[in-house]
Amino acid sequence: MRLSKYDLKSIIDLEKWHALQDSMSLVTQMAIITVDYKGVPVTRHSHCQAFCQAVRQDAELSSYCQKCDARGGLEAVRLNEPYVYLCHFNILDIAIPITVDNQYVGAVMAGQVRLADNGGSRLEQIVTRPASPESAGTFAALRQEYEQLPVMPYDQVVTIAEMLSHLCNYIVEEASRKNEIMDLYRQAMAVPPVDILPHMRLADSACPALQEVQQELSDSGALLESGGESSILPASQAVSCSNPTLQPAFDYIHSREHENFSLEAMARLCHISPSYFSRLFVRESGENFSAYVSRLKIGRAKQLLETTGLSVNQISDHLSFCDAGYFIKIFKKYEQRTPAAYRSWIRGE
Repeated sequence: MRLSKYDLKSIIDLEKWHALQDSMSLVTQMAIITVDYKGVPVTRHSHCQAFCQAVRQDAELSSYCQKCDARGGLEAVRLNEPYVYLCHFNILDIAIPITVDNQYVGAVMAGQVRLADNGGSRLEQIVTRPASPESAGTFAALRQEYEQLPVMPYDQVVTIAEMLSHLCNYIVEEASRKNEIMDLYRQAMAVPPVDILPHMRLADSACPALQEVQQELSDSGALLESGGESSILPASQAVSCSNPTLQPAFDYIHSREHENFSLEAMARLCHISPSYFSRLFVRESGENFSAYVSRLKIGRAKQLLETTGLSVNQISDHLSFCDAGYFIKIFKKYEQRTPAAYRSWIRGE
């Protein structure tokens, strides 16, 4: 069964998220675990303190820990902000709600620290536990572990709670947006291309509307098979890459060789920053973006020179070079001969 777009498991890579959670736990000195909207853990506990581990394994006390988690999460959802509270052992915990489009998808539970001051004296003990000889004995046996809990001032706890809230919600929201764009892109790729005869041009009155639609779909990661001069030769075959983040850019580049497109536009298509896109692109292709595109266009130019009677000027225009002189210069850089000389050479003239 397909998961909802508001299901945390369908939004993020849980293994990568857990690695991030471990790092956040080390930096904040807090134990952290992530739960879904039902309160069910979706990650392992990061650096759970020895005292809390022992208490959660106790048959009598563990139920109170679960009640604290459940009630803390519900209160955070109700307030729609991080909720700082005290557990049944007066240990500080934080429930941080994660929302997408105002929809609650889960929470990050952090804490297992003791307060260094009385700044949180008005914090609510969310679950009270009746005193009993058994629980008192357990606490006495774990006194040393209790003393080893991290100690923090209240102001630092609040700062950490706000930081975790901003960071976690930003990552989940961005992951959700990227998933939506990839869904739109896959849907667009599933639509059969329109068969347009070679050299046929659309009526002038249709061009503005078509350009507007194409731009909208481009911004969403979708691809259109464009008509006009791009139909001179069939579009290139789809090219797969090892990094799925870059796949929309590679698909766009190889289906739109007749267009001019910038690194920034391709970064937007992949929903990442230009600098990160540039690093990933070099790692994937072994060359920078502009060199890759130039080489691709020259390869297309060679096809046109070999299989059509188009002039050098027409090929230059079709591939969106700024002028024929620049096209000839770039072509010669890659092929050590001019386009005209290449055509004569390939035809044995």
